[in-house]
Amino acid sequence: MLGKGINKELEKVRQALEEHLSSINENTSEIQGVFDYLNGIEVKMDKLSQRLDQLQLNSSECEEQKLNITPLNQIERKIFLTLYTEEIPMSYREICVRSGLPLSVITECVSSLFSKGIPILRSFCNNQLFVKISPSFKDRQAKENLVNLSLQSFM
Repeated sequence: MLGKGINKELEKVRQALEEHLSSINENTSEIQGVFDYLNGIEVKMDKLSQRLDQLQLNSSECEEQKLNITPLNQIERKIFLTLYTEEIPMSYREICVRSGLPLSVITECVSSLFSKGIPILRSFCNNQLFVKISPSFKDRQAKENLVNLSLQSFM
C-alpha cells in the first residue's frame, strides 16, 4: 500500500513536470517568434534609415545645385572674404577687427550676405552670436567661384 501511494505521488509529479516542460516549450516557441519578428523590424528599419539618408543626401545636393548668388558689393565682398578665410565661427566683433569695418556695417552685411544666397551658419555661445560660411559652400566656391571673386578682391 505504501508503494502504491508513492507511485501515485511520483506519477503526479511526473505529470506536473511534463506540463511544465510543455509550457516551457510553448513559451520558447513564442519567444523565438517574437525574436524573429523583431529582427524583421530591425531589417526594415535599417532599409528605411538608408533610404532616408539617401533622400537627405539628394536633397542637400539639389539645394546646393539651386544656389543663386546675387552679386556682392565691395563691402560685402570684404566681409565674405573675412568669413571665407576662417575655419571657425566668428563673432561680429571679431569680424569687425579682421575687416576693419564698423560693427553696425558688419551686422547689416552679414544679413545682406544671407539674403543674397550665401549659406551662413549661425550659432550661439555664452549669449553671443557666431557666424561662419557653410563648409560645403566653401568647397563649391573654391571649385566654381560662385561669388565671382577676382584677384582684385583679395587686394
